[in-house]
Amino acid sequence: MRVFVTGATGFIGSAIVQELLGAGHQVLGLARSEKAAQALAAAGAEAHRGSLDDLDSLRSGAAAADGVIHTAFIHDFSAYAAAGETDRHAIEALGGALADAGRPLVVAAGLAGFNLGRPATEADAPAASLRMSEQAALAQVAQGVRASVIRLSPSVHDKGDYGFVPTLIDIARQKGEAAYVGDGLNRWAAVHRLDAAHLFRLALEQGVAGGRYHGVADEGIAMRDIAAVIGQHLNLPVVAKSPEEAAEHFGWMGRFVGLDLSASSAQTQQQLGWRPSHPSLLADLEQGHYFHPKQ
Repeated sequence: MRVFVTGATGFIGSAIVQELLGAGHQVLGLARSEKAAQALAAAGAEAHRGSLDDLDSLRSGAAAADGVIHTAFIHDFSAYAAAGETDRHAIEALGGALADAGRPLVVAAGLAGFNLGRPATEADAPAASLRMSEQAALAQVAQGVRASVIRLSPSVHDKGDYGFVPTLIDIARQKGEAAYVGDGLNRWAAVHRLDAAHLFRLALEQGVAGGRYHGVADEGIAMRDIAAVIGQHLNLPVVAKSPEEAAEHFGWMGRFVGLDLSASSAQTQQQLGWRPSHPSLLADLEQGHYFHPKQ
């Protein structure tokens, strides 16, 4: 299968590219720059120049493929609504190029819109969110697209991670303490990047139209336990913050740190035969690479 991948040189996308190539697929990767195009060529993929806001480039890339995996997103929390609109338009452009052909479109979504107080399942609908990736993707089913979504854990971890957990580590360094909110028993789901990449391939190959799949290996890790590992490796005290203190201490992360973002992937594993096999988040943290000085 010839697969068009957006975000192909990113943290998750680059692993997806390797997963696809290793399974015998051909990859056409979206590249915003010559550097990205060279990285894709070095990985064994073909580069397609364009960007998320160049809808013609998205349409032509999708039209030249047997299926699409969309992982690119502008992670600008100062303009999150605008980033969400860009993502919606991109998904609509990709879906339009695949319409009426039954070709697969697999879109990365997230679990940050849940906070149910129990593990979220694939049957749960997300709360209203400025990032409308899931809704935009599943709307393409009516156009004859085999669209599905993968709800990724709040922590997708591995070497090179630049997401929530590295941000928590940076905040701990800056503040001189590793913190959690309240009793710290709220939980976050997590998944290793290579397990997530494998799931994207399975969804591409086997996923059904309208499918909701969970990229979850660790169903829920208490934030207090994450803070404890951070404190241990940085030799910092581990402290509790009240919900009122969270915004000041964590900055933009304050809206997420106190949420219970646990989730199950039981249905996903049953439907796609996905079996996470790489280290858990806490095991990955214990390896120490998250705490090495950035080069």
